[in-house]
Amino acid sequence: MKPVWIVDDDKSIRWVLEKTLAREQVPFRSFSSASEALSQLDLGTEPPQVLVSDIRMPGESGLELLKQVKLRFPSLPVIIMTAYSDLDSAVAAFQGGAFEYLPKPFDVDQALELIRRAIDESLHQIDASSEIGLVPEILGQAPAMQEVFRAVGRLSQSNATVMITGESGSGKELVARAVHRHSLRSDKPFIAINTAAIPKDLLESELFGHERGAFTGAAAQRRGRFEQAEGGTLFLDEIGDMPAELQTRLLRVLSDGNYYRVGGHSPIKANVRIIAATHQNLETRVKEGLFREDLFHRLNVIRVRLPSLRERREDIPILARHFLHKSAQDLGVEAKRFSEAALRHLASLDFPGNVRQLENICHWLTVMAPGQLVDLADLPAELRDSSLLSTTFDWESGLAMEVDRLLAGSVGQVHEKLISSFERVLIARALAHTGGRRIEAAQALGIGRNTITRKIQELGLDSERSNNPEPAPG
Repeated sequence: MKPVWIVDDDKSIRWVLEKTLAREQVPFRSFSSASEALSQLDLGTEPPQVLVSDIRMPGESGLELLKQVKLRFPSLPVIIMTAYSDLDSAVAAFQGGAFEYLPKPFDVDQALELIRRAIDESLHQIDASSEIGLVPEILGQAPAMQEVFRAVGRLSQSNATVMITGESGSGKELVARAVHRHSLRSDKPFIAINTAAIPKDLLESELFGHERGAFTGAAAQRRGRFEQAEGGTLFLDEIGDMPAELQTRLLRVLSDGNYYRVGGHSPIKANVRIIAATHQNLETRVKEGLFREDLFHRLNVIRVRLPSLRERREDIPILARHFLHKSAQDLGVEAKRFSEAALRHLASLDFPGNVRQLENICHWLTVMAPGQLVDLADLPAELRDSSLLSTTFDWESGLAMEVDRLLAGSVGQVHEKLISSFERVLIARALAHTGGRRIEAAQALGIGRNTITRKIQELGLDSERSNNPEPAPG
């Protein structure tokens, strides 16, 4: 088997992948830049079995490397890595024909599994598919969001009908716009309509238009949203609330591609991609007889589920910083920044309004927070109320976030740092609980007296307690 090529300017990332591949007896070669790898190909070096490359590097980017490699070796699987976990990076990678997209910090086993899949793909000479996408407002490192990014990328070369599900405020229209923007219809209109916000008796005219004199007040012919979206994409938000008679008309358009304006007699051919969205469970509404089953199956060709914000808590700090910066730009003021305490607190909230609620809070803070550093005390009073804290947030979630942060810059030291921090907090809290009595603290923790004495010395807790000596027993 030919070697796997690793291209990354970060020595620590190369080291991790080299050690992983060596352990698995997979041959490899490493390069610190795209130009270094390309020069090897220019010299006639045999191409790799699989190429693993970072996106952002000094000189030529990983996307440029991807482009050059795909021109010469179209079937070569390329895995793109990036620490910038946004839709731009994910979809640009698919656009260039990447085999997969690997966000940093990554799990070593996940990276190895991807490389093994790519090797299998290469050995069986199956061409990797290429897709597209781009939208800076859709950010996220959470695995659930990475799946959304991949879905947008893979949908870019398709005209299939898409159903986006997710709670209100989770960003369904943003995803719909991303699918359109990077589709084959991107140069045509994107038209959005919220079917729940328009009165029932006006919705038909809004969708299909009307002829002059079709009803009282129809003084002129009017083009509906289907005509406005001709050649492009029609986004039907909150499709679950569409009235039954309109469901029938929509089904007819999806079935035969034709529709009539209200009061019209000549069929109009529809060349429109439909993207529908709902916060409701359509399967349940079908069972309850509130939504047509045949329409559901017509719309549910490709489903993209958008996670709620509480399902992707690790993304809250990223989004909060982004929205705070965006609000400052919109208002023409200097951008503020969050304290770590404020970000941790935000990450512990449930946000029933999801991303939209977080964005509104950041806009409020841009206007109302007194200083440039936004701390806990600057948050709206209702957010500081402990009763609003998530009941599902636990220490393991916080630990996972800290591990991700450390892995991004402390390769080789993460275990030692976290174990020390864990033991320091554990023992310090136990001593506080027992009023500094070591024997009782050791018993409470289930460890020996010698162990707690040694740990106190190793962790420097003795010096921290020097001004508050241990009380005498009894």
